Amino acid sequence: MAEQLKTFYSETVVPKLMEQFGYCNVHQVPKLVKVTINRGLGEASQNAKALESSISEIALITGQRPVVTRAKKAIAGFKIRQGMPVGVMVTLRAERMYAFLNRLINLSLPRIRDFRGVSPKSFDGRGNYTLGLREQLIFPEIEYDTIDQIRGLDVTIVTTAQTDEEGRALLKELGMPFREN
Repeated sequence: MAEQLKTFYSETVVPKLMEQFGYCNVHQVPKLVKVTINRGLGEASQNAKALESSISEIALITGQRPVVTRAKKAIAGFKIRQGMPVGVMVTLRAERMYAFLNRLINLSLPRIRDFRGVSPKSFDGRGNYTLGLREQLIFPEIEYDTIDQIRGLDVTIVTTAQTDEEGRALLKELGMPFREN
């Protein structure tokens, strides 16, 4: 499945982007570097079960065990001490990255209720795209009965694109369903 997206990128997307932006070298064409999946857990400091369920859910979705992120400093207002777990994250590269993106674009995003496309404005100025998902149920790997609470997650797609326009063109050619507005 991952090979499909990778070969599609090299055989179809690269020539289109070379023509569109007038690149004279194949290595100038923007490519995917990594995909980072992050979930902040405010209640994980008090609730160890929430942390464990998040680790297992993200491992199931990505096929890779996530790293627990910890608080860098204490914030009394949030009842957080330094070193407490505050979230989980995983970085996907190469085959797992392509496999995850393929599932995200073709299976998960179309399962969102009232889905009209993802926002084309969520680029960071350097061609990287961040997408916030409100619930983990859109992934076919997650069963409704096994979850204890609906939690969202952030997906960041890092590319070698220099500008947002190049990054948007790359993701659009890979099949990302951008909203028209």
